Amino acid sequence: MIQIGCATAADTMAVGRRLASLLRAGDVVLLAGGLGAGKTVFAGGIGEGLGLDDPVVSPTFVLARRYRGLVPMVHVDLYRVGSSSEIDDLDLDTEASDAVLVVEWGQAAEQSFGDDHLLVRITMESGGQRTLELVPRGSWIDRPISEVAR
Repeated sequence: MIQIGCATAADTMAVGRRLASLLRAGDVVLLAGGLGAGKTVFAGGIGEGLGLDDPVVSPTFVLARRYRGLVPMVHVDLYRVGSSSEIDDLDLDTEASDAVLVVEWGQAAEQSFGDDHLLVRITMESGGQRTLELVPRGSWIDRPISEVAR
């Protein structure tokens, strides 16, 4: 596990941009954190790093958005999803087979995404600082995620 302090939203985006350099199609990144913690900000940084054609916006009301870019990205928000069967109905494995899958509120459904993913816990501290914890699972254990902390 790696912990990174981010004083500003711009710092949070920068960590997402750096993480994007390690991502490839088929990767799963699960984002955990309370309301307003910065999950969408972090996803926006990933999107910038992947060279997406459009800025990343919250998918809360549509559940999933697909973005085109150098490496495509599927951005999902599970906040309003109530069960694992609803997650299965989204058919995210197929939808994201040729893209990076970034899932907000992913900790609630971690078992639905198998053992090969990166969990990013985002905690909002007093004064607006965020703490990011990157927890690798599966093949992520062998990736150089320490580079993201620089």
